[in-house]
Amino acid sequence: MNMTSNKPYLIRAIYDWIVDNNLTPHILVNAEYPGVQVPQEHVNNGRIVLNISPQACRGLHLENDRIVFTARFSGVTIQIFVIPAAVFAIYAKENGRGMEFGDEYNEPPPSDPPVSSSNVKGRGKPALTLVKKE
Repeated sequence: MNMTSNKPYLIRAIYDWIVDNNLTPHILVNAEYPGVQVPQEHVNNGRIVLNISPQACRGLHLENDRIVFTARFSGVTIQIFVIPAAVFAIYAKENGRGMEFGDEYNEPPPSDPPVSSSNVKGRGKPALTLVKKE
């Protein structure tokens, strides 16, 4: 059974937890992920840290397929668009507590061609093999 990614739900939960504790939520984003729109002059090694606190951004929407808000960078208001799959971590600025997302949370970018099931080995019915020790 295919299920949607749990990553957007975890991002929202950790965001609420950080804000409820009067701390400042930040997300670490893969700025090179397809569809991500962030100010490139603030990208460092393909990554950008974004302050998503209620004080730092306006119109924050933490949705299942997008994270959208406006924020000011060097005095200029910019619309930010992040795909949850591009988020490496969400954490509190003050103490670093939050959640990192390992490879199990990273969906392939949408530009990748779909893999046909006939090419994928090990996708069939699971099987056990008895191995005799001699």
